[in-house]
Amino acid sequence: MTRKRYVLIVLILGALTAIAPFSIDMYLPGFPQIAASLHTTTVQVSLSLSGFFIGISAGQLLYGPLLDRFGRKKPLYIGLVLYIAASIACFFVGSIEQLIVLRFIQAVGSCAATVAAMAMVRDIFPVGDNAKVFALLILILGVSPMLAPTVGGYITTAFGWQLIFLILAAIAFLILLAVIFLLPESYQPDPHYSLKPIPIITSFWSIMKHPQFYTYAVCGAIGFSGLFAYLAASPFVFMDVYGISAKVYGWIFALLSVGFIGSSQFNGMLTRRYKSEQIVNVTLPAMVIIGIIFLIGSTGNWLGVYGTIITVFAFLCCVGITYPNTAALSLAPFGKNAGTAAALMGCLQMAMGTLTSVVVSMFKSRSTIPMAGIMATAAVVAFLVLIMGRRNIRQRVEASEEVGAGVH
Repeated sequence: MTRKRYVLIVLILGALTAIAPFSIDMYLPGFPQIAASLHTTTVQVSLSLSGFFIGISAGQLLYGPLLDRFGRKKPLYIGLVLYIAASIACFFVGSIEQLIVLRFIQAVGSCAATVAAMAMVRDIFPVGDNAKVFALLILILGVSPMLAPTVGGYITTAFGWQLIFLILAAIAFLILLAVIFLLPESYQPDPHYSLKPIPIITSFWSIMKHPQFYTYAVCGAIGFSGLFAYLAASPFVFMDVYGISAKVYGWIFALLSVGFIGSSQFNGMLTRRYKSEQIVNVTLPAMVIIGIIFLIGSTGNWLGVYGTIITVFAFLCCVGITYPNTAALSLAPFGKNAGTAAALMGCLQMAMGTLTSVVVSMFKSRSTIPMAGIMATAAVVAFLVLIMGRRNIRQRVEASEEVGAGVH
């Protein structure tokens, strides 16, 4: 593969993975305006975020088998078209209930992009490069928290929150064109892959019971849920608790994303010297320590807005390093059914995200304690899963032991 083609494929795959985060981040600053426009509360508006998480969790299980049966691109086309239609419909909503339902449908469409991108990384690139490629995807993914809330804040202030969804539809349409004309098919359709319920369930179960998969996919998903807790709680924490405007919140959100993005790129250098397993064994304990410090500081009301920013920044740095490595270790044992494995991994991740966002929305406390408590709990539980799960791994598939299937 030439360097030019390598860069082009990574850019398109990164754009695909960024669709869902863009859909989350861009409308966050509009929560107060959405609540006023639809005659509801910001807590109720946050349920549209929970609906998105539910949709992207369930939808990934749908697309995984389809990607292994029909190849990567055809199911991807269907998902992107569904996303575009739902995004346009969000422009016309008249109630919070309609917005929640349409956000669910929008998520079902967007998760095709997420699963396809993850599976194509496993298809196209050598497994030894998977952690590095996932880190590059995070770099592109980082455009979302860097730009989306800031742009969303300005759009909401100048033109109203509805325009955000038309812009999301336009972005998805451009990505669809890139997929059609520039992205190669990485996996040939497998007519022998059954889409009947029992074989699909059997396939999911065979992947789920693989010790290396469930150890790193589960601990990675739980650890990553700390990021979702931050996403769901940050509008309330910064704009309601600390009284920050939508525009300033957008800049703070972008600043904090630097920790997530920068650390993921630093991970690229780490993987040249250390195995993914070694890196996770360091970053997860660090995440536990930072989460506990955040919780103690929030309970004592010692942090303030600046202390909160610094602590969350450090936590996101740990997430940024941990995630590419847990993802690479989870998918490493699978080649032929990488789509199903990627779907199951993504479902676990988004299921935890849904749970944390719902739990955050249930708290009425005017403090950072709910956010800090959930982030700390996620880190501790993820570390415990890692400790217990790795005892069952008899033969670990390292990132250097297999190669990708290549581009067809």
